[in-house]
Amino acid sequence: MAELHQTPTSLCCCRKSLSVSGARCVGESGRSSTVPAPGSQQCPLVDVASASNFRCFELRHLHLDLRLNFAVKEMSGWLVLDLVPRQPGVHNLVLDSHPSLLIHSIDCKVPGTGQENTVSLTYRVDPFTDYGSSLNISLPTAAIKPGHLIQITVRYTTTDGPAIWWLDSELTCGQSRPLLFTQGHSVCNRSFFPCFDTPAVKSTYTATVRVPDGVTVLMSASQSSYSKQDRLFQFSMEFPVPSYLVALVAGELQHVDVGPRSRVWAEPCLLSCALKKLGGSVEHWLGVAEQMFGPYLWGRCDIVFLPPSFPIVAMENPCLTFIIASILDSSEFLLIDVIHEIAHSWFGNAVTNATWEEMWLSEGLATYAQRRITTEAYGEAFTCLETVVRLDALHRQLRLLGDNNPVSKLQVKFEPGVNPSTLMNLFTYEKGFCFVSYLSQLCGDIRSFDCFLRDYISEFKFKSVVAQDLIDFFLAYFPELKDAAVAQREGLEFERWLSGCGPPLCEPDLSAGGALIQPVQDLCDLWKTSNPPDLQTLMTFDLSAWSTFQIVLFLDRMLDHSPLPHDVMVTLSGCYSSLFDGLNAEVQIRWLQMVVRNTFYPDLPRVRAFLHKHTSRMYTVPLYEDLVAGVMKCVAMEIFYQTQRRLHPNLRRTLQQILFQTSAAPTNQNGSALQVMSPSPSTSPPTSARPPSPAATATTSAAATGTTAAIALRDVNVSA
Repeated sequence: MAELHQTPTSLCCCRKSLSVSGARCVGESGRSSTVPAPGSQQCPLVDVASASNFRCFELRHLHLDLRLNFAVKEMSGWLVLDLVPRQPGVHNLVLDSHPSLLIHSIDCKVPGTGQENTVSLTYRVDPFTDYGSSLNISLPTAAIKPGHLIQITVRYTTTDGPAIWWLDSELTCGQSRPLLFTQGHSVCNRSFFPCFDTPAVKSTYTATVRVPDGVTVLMSASQSSYSKQDRLFQFSMEFPVPSYLVALVAGELQHVDVGPRSRVWAEPCLLSCALKKLGGSVEHWLGVAEQMFGPYLWGRCDIVFLPPSFPIVAMENPCLTFIIASILDSSEFLLIDVIHEIAHSWFGNAVTNATWEEMWLSEGLATYAQRRITTEAYGEAFTCLETVVRLDALHRQLRLLGDNNPVSKLQVKFEPGVNPSTLMNLFTYEKGFCFVSYLSQLCGDIRSFDCFLRDYISEFKFKSVVAQDLIDFFLAYFPELKDAAVAQREGLEFERWLSGCGPPLCEPDLSAGGALIQPVQDLCDLWKTSNPPDLQTLMTFDLSAWSTFQIVLFLDRMLDHSPLPHDVMVTLSGCYSSLFDGLNAEVQIRWLQMVVRNTFYPDLPRVRAFLHKHTSRMYTVPLYEDLVAGVMKCVAMEIFYQTQRRLHPNLRRTLQQILFQTSAAPTNQNGSALQVMSPSPSTSPPTSARPPSPAATATTSAAATGTTAAIALRDVNVSA
């Protein structure tokens, strides 16, 4: 990977591009490229996940003024939208909303006209999908003129929609004060504030947040200030972002600076551990990324560690990465997760997929960038090993789904009503990575491809793109490749990469990781026989000297071969279980899944102890799935009843559905469908060899994909 025979990430989609300013872009490679000028032929952009009429308006800016009430778990205030109508005859503004939002009033004024009196507007809320509503606002037609600014103010209250997570103090790490965080990806922030909830729309934003004493508020913003007298925090994001990247966290939080532009935030009880694990690494990773992809654009690069209830591993909110505290135990996984979110600063945040059908444009490219950074910082062998772990998981998922399953496409066509979050899977990351790796191989020189990506960011920064933008830019940047018709090479056609089902058409050369990977496979081969291996031979393998990723790869591959003969499990446990007890949760859960799948009762106390200690979704759900699927359901129920008070209500409901085999989708605290978030290539816990139960699968409607997508939770439970 250091040579980057593998250049990860994605290219996708055959749709026509959005308007893009015509320009010539010259990078360090000395190459130039031309992208289509404004007005070139294009189809109107459609986002079936949004009810809004975002194409009718330019969103200049949004402002939030909020008050947080932890006692009643309520957020109240108002939203101001600065809008410019794009065309005449616009009589309505339609925003994405959610049933959990209570709208109190909506006003309009037209600045700069001399008639700036506020006008009260009529509105209605219409059903849209199970993950949102449409807020239809009637505009004063006499005052609405194309190109003229209007300001819409929406006063509202929100409690506990999909984006809003109120944690009682018992559910925080310190267990001393309550905490609130928001999670907007993919289509959740419509329950945070009414908005154009589509990645096609970007704007700057400001926010004012009033809180009780002792509460610190952070937002994904480039500037902030605090008035202690008024208990008021103010934020400003000076760079345009889509709605899903507006994020907030409030609670008992402290920080330590770890670099000139980065600090770590956490509850006081976690801060020293977080500082020890990250230290000065963040600035080092930023510097490596800047050398390849150009300047870091966002000013701040802070990280906040959140309690185990955080529903995914990490989220790339600009200026403020959210990451689950549970991952602090696993240094190598922490490293990969944080680097992946840093990579999103260029791929996903600066240049964003315009629709969720092309999620790989963010996740695939970020995966490629993540692996370029780790290759430069830690060597090619390390990156190859991590990639093998993830590609193993991809092929494991394909075995569950079948090669013809539509969710294995890079570009998945959504039908109205399908929640984009349910189709976020390993293909978005790893198949996209393989496609981008293939593009880098076409270039022949990895540094030339770095220059291409740098110029791609320069050309499209703070814009939303479709795959055709990337493909056109690539072929214009390397005209010799366009002349050679690389997009139509038999068996490797770009169109086949993007719209074909099944595994990647080719995978990068990972032989540079052989010194780390081959011993793992050799050990697996010893254990895959029907009889326990010779102990003298086993002594040549010192797992205590192995890296986390090596042990994870070993256990993942042994899980693939479960169930094992009982005497083999006895010897495995005798050799390794004590060692695994002292390692991190990523190792422990894999070993415990082996214990459960092989019905190995001597190590059952370890399963109990693990589930009493860990309350993260990514560590609890896979074990409960395996317990229920085997003969240990009664054990699962006993553990659940002993620990349920320490579980977030969303997770509690999911586990109840697993235990009682209900097929209804998990719900959040207000009864709305809980959205199963998915992977970031950073971590790839083990997948079940058996399909998960309905409660832990991401299920797509047959109308949308022609099949049901049963994705193993551990394979897709990584960072966004």
